[in-house]
Amino acid sequence: MKIGYARVSTQEQNMDLQLDALKDAGCEQVFTDKISGSKKKRPGLDELKHILRKGDKVIVWKLDRLGRSLPDLVNLVNFFDAKGAEFQSLQDRIDTSTPVGQFTFHIFAAVAQFERDIIQMRTIAGLKAARARGRFGGRPKGLSKSAENKALAAEVLYKEKKLSLPQICLQLGICKSTLYNYLRRRGVMVKGKKG
Repeated sequence: MKIGYARVSTQEQNMDLQLDALKDAGCEQVFTDKISGSKKKRPGLDELKHILRKGDKVIVWKLDRLGRSLPDLVNLVNFFDAKGAEFQSLQDRIDTSTPVGQFTFHIFAAVAQFERDIIQMRTIAGLKAARARGRFGGRPKGLSKSAENKALAAEVLYKEKKLSLPQICLQLGICKSTLYNYLRRRGVMVKGKKG
C-alpha cells in the first residue's frame, strides 16, 4: 500500500499542494501533521509508523516534510526499511525501491554519520583543550553572590514564620523548587518535605 505523509509547520499553513501530489502518486492513505518538524512527537507520523507493514511504500512531497535533520531523516528511512517498507520523495526524486534511490540514501546515511563523528571529535578536542587550561565542563559549583543573598533571605523569611512558602517565593521572585534548594543549602529542614 502507498502511504503518504504531509506536514506543515503551523496551523495557518496550507498543505493542499502536498495532498494533491500524494493523491496523484496513488497514496491510498495519507497522514498529516500541522506541527514544527523540530518537535519529537508528531501524531500523524507516529500513527503512520504504527500501521506500516512489509511491502508498504511511504511517500512524501519533499524530504524536509519528513525529517528535522539529515540524521533524523536517515533514522526514519532506516525504520521504514527495517519494517520492510520503501520510501519515496516526489520532489527530490528519491525512491528506495530502485538501485539509484538506495545508493542516494546510503550517501545521505554516510554524510549523517560523518557529521555526527565530526561533532563528536570537535567536542572531545574542545574538552581536552579546556582541561589543559585548567577548566572543566559542567555547572560551576555553589551559588552566585545574588543567589547566596536570596538563599539567606529565604532562610530568614522561613524562620520568621510570617509568610507561607508560596508567599516567600513571590517575595523573592523564585519558584518553589529553587526555594527548597536554597533552604537545603542553608541547612534548613522544611517541615513536611522529605529529603
